[in-house]
Amino acid sequence: MDGRVLPYLEHYVSTYQDYKVNWNYEDGCVLVGCIRLYEATGNTLYRDKVLEYLDRRVAEDGSIPSFSVTQYSIDNINTGKTLFFALKETGAEKYRKAIEFHMQRLQGHPRCQCGNFWHKEIYPNQIWLDGLYMAQPFYMAWEKEYDAYGHLSDITSQFKNVRRFLYDEAKGLYYHGFDEARIQPWCDKETGLSKNFWLRAMGWYLMALVDCIELCDEQLYEHYRCLVDLLRESIHGILKYQDKETGMFYQVIDRADAEGNYLETSGSAMVACAILKGVRLHVLDASYAPIGQKIFDSICRRALREENGQLRLCDICRVAGLGPGEKRDGSVAYYLSEEVCADDSKG
Repeated sequence: MDGRVLPYLEHYVSTYQDYKVNWNYEDGCVLVGCIRLYEATGNTLYRDKVLEYLDRRVAEDGSIPSFSVTQYSIDNINTGKTLFFALKETGAEKYRKAIEFHMQRLQGHPRCQCGNFWHKEIYPNQIWLDGLYMAQPFYMAWEKEYDAYGHLSDITSQFKNVRRFLYDEAKGLYYHGFDEARIQPWCDKETGLSKNFWLRAMGWYLMALVDCIELCDEQLYEHYRCLVDLLRESIHGILKYQDKETGMFYQVIDRADAEGNYLETSGSAMVACAILKGVRLHVLDASYAPIGQKIFDSICRRALREENGQLRLCDICRVAGLGPGEKRDGSVAYYLSEEVCADDSKG
């Protein structure tokens, strides 16, 4: 590992400020990273950051005052994943109640006719790849801990629907979004699909798969194998688009030729994460490990740069989406117009 990585992460976590006032998925990304780092290093800095954040945000009755219960956004479920860790570490009843609070939100979340969760209230009847990461690993953790996998088929069917509606057989890639109603300006009126393949959307999907595989009981073979097969197919598909020199991936995955396209950090890191975790879980062959390691090493070498005496993680797309309405049309030009920044939580 690049010797700069751990000092960078320690500084990043120790100085990290809440991404938003409201309960949000971006903070959840950082907190999940902290949990993984604590498990890997034993450094209590990471554990303490998670527990300090959650203690501030979660009330004694398990409610979360900054969680908008009137705004149906699947993004808001993501940070709920960290509550399982907090409950295990502290035994505090408020975290069990907060897990139930999140599950109640998920149970009441609007769905498409096919059964998948809407992405957001402002994005009705839409499935985005992002949403699989935001909701399904939390849902799987709930099923494992509290429901004996009683609703596992609901989870796997949502992945199957994404395969059915968003996958491009010829490209081996998944489109960013799907409008079941086929009325959004950004979608194809016949297929309901958005126009392009955005790297971080694919990254969210790959991490959703590998995180759910980790939490799924191998004895539930039909469901477990479904997730494993989807992961293997997706990894095989995206690897065709690796940059030959670095092993990283472009913001618009299959358009390396597009003017202004660039090797994007967050999505490339997500692919590396999915590959290396897949190898660790023995659902990807060990021969994939050097591929994941090369991506990670290239990110450290190319994107971890010193600016004014401080290391920064660069070349991160700050945000991208589809709509609402005429906004964010899903074109190549749109994805390449979004701000490129450093040290964003998603990177």
